[in-house]
Amino acid sequence: MLIKEYRICMPLTTEEYRVGQLYTISKHSHQESEKGEGVEVVKNEPHEDPVHGPGQFTEKRVHLSSKLPSWARAVTPRIFYITEKAWNYYPYTITADSRSPQCSFLPKFSIYIETKYEDNCGDSENIFHSDKILGDHEVSFLDIAFDEIPERYYRSLEDPRFFSSAKTGRGPLREGWRQHTKPIMCSYKLVSVKFEVWGLQTRVEQFVHKVIRDILLIGHRQAFAWVDEWCAGMTMEEVRRYERETQEATNELIGLVAPTISVSEVGQPTATHSAPASTPSTPLSDEAPDFLAPPKTRPRKKSAPETLTLPALRERTGAE
Repeated sequence: MLIKEYRICMPLTTEEYRVGQLYTISKHSHQESEKGEGVEVVKNEPHEDPVHGPGQFTEKRVHLSSKLPSWARAVTPRIFYITEKAWNYYPYTITADSRSPQCSFLPKFSIYIETKYEDNCGDSENIFHSDKILGDHEVSFLDIAFDEIPERYYRSLEDPRFFSSAKTGRGPLREGWRQHTKPIMCSYKLVSVKFEVWGLQTRVEQFVHKVIRDILLIGHRQAFAWVDEWCAGMTMEEVRRYERETQEATNELIGLVAPTISVSEVGQPTATHSAPASTPSTPLSDEAPDFLAPPKTRPRKKSAPETLTLPALRERTGAE
C-alpha cells in the first residue's frame, strides 16, 4: 500500500468552499458526461452519523469505457462502471470505509481517501492521527497556480495566475501567494492506494497517485476559477437545488447503459469513519506507465462549454 498526504491551499474560507465544492463537482460532472459516459448519481440523501452528526450520503456510478487510458482499455470490457459510495460530514469526509470499492477485474485494487478542511495555509501537522499510517508518509503541497497539469486539461480561463474574481476581488495568484493571501484554507487529503499484485504493485500504485494528484489540482483550480458563479451569496439550499437539477440533467445525458462489470458493495462506515462527495471525476490520464506500451495518439475532444445553461443557473444569473 502506498500512502501519501496531499495539501491543497485555496484563497477561500472553509465555509465558502463548502458551497464551492458541491457546485464544482456538479458542474464538472455534467461537462464531462456524454451518452453512456460520465457520472450518474444514484443516491444523494441526508445521513446521520453518531460521531460526526448530520451529513450527506451519495452513491454514484462512474461510467468509464472511453475515459480509460489505452493500456487499461485493452484489458477491460467495453462498457462498465465503478460504484462510488461516499459520506460527507464537512469539514471531515471519507470516500469509503476500510472495504474500499474493488473492481471485479482488479480484485486486489482499492483507493481510500480521507479529507479534512481547515482555515490555514497547510501548516497543521499530523492532522489525521490515523492508525492506518505505519511510520512516516510523504506529504506533498499542491499549488493550484504554479504546479503543472496535463496540457490537454489546461484552459487559460481557469489558470489562477491570470484569473481575477470580479465579485470577491481575489486573484490573480502570484509567486508565494500562500504566505500572504487572506483568506486562505487548506484541503488535507490522506490517500491510500493498494494494488497487491507481485511485480506490478509499486509501479501501479505510483501511477494511480499521479492520476489522483492531477485530479485534485484540476478540481481545485476550477473551484477557484468558477468562484463568481457560486460565491456571491449562494446558500447551501440554493447549491443543493442546483446540484439536484444538474444531476437530473447529467443522468438524462448519460442514459441507462447496462454494465458488464460491477463493483463490490461498500459497507456502511464505522462510527469513527464517515465521508465526502467525491472530487470531480476528471478523466484518467491517457499516459501509460513506463512498463506498458504507450497508447496510440487520439484526437482531442473539444473543450467543454464555459457556462452551463441549466435552469437553476440561468434563473440565478438573470436575477443578479
